[in-house]
Amino acid sequence: MRIDKFLKVSRLIKRRTIAKEVAGAGRLQVNGQVAKAGTEVSPGDEVTIQYGRKTVKVRVERLDNAAQKGEATNLYTTLEEAKAEEE
Repeated sequence: MRIDKFLKVSRLIKRRTIAKEVAGAGRLQVNGQVAKAGTEVSPGDEVTIQYGRKTVKVRVERLDNAAQKGEATNLYTTLEEAKAEEE
């Protein structure tokens, strides 16, 4: 599954177009490599997303083409959440 679609289905990012913008800005990594919107992900991959000053690292647990709101968090496990310190 493409990373932009996974981020939308898992509700880590609300819209697929925003996921594409995040990837285009270089704020998305899969297994430590900067990822494009079309990068394929599979269970076990680690995804790092940088939202402004917040960074979230998750592990892909399973892939679904659609997930209900309550089940979306079952698609991934949060490994790390960090907020950058203000200067």
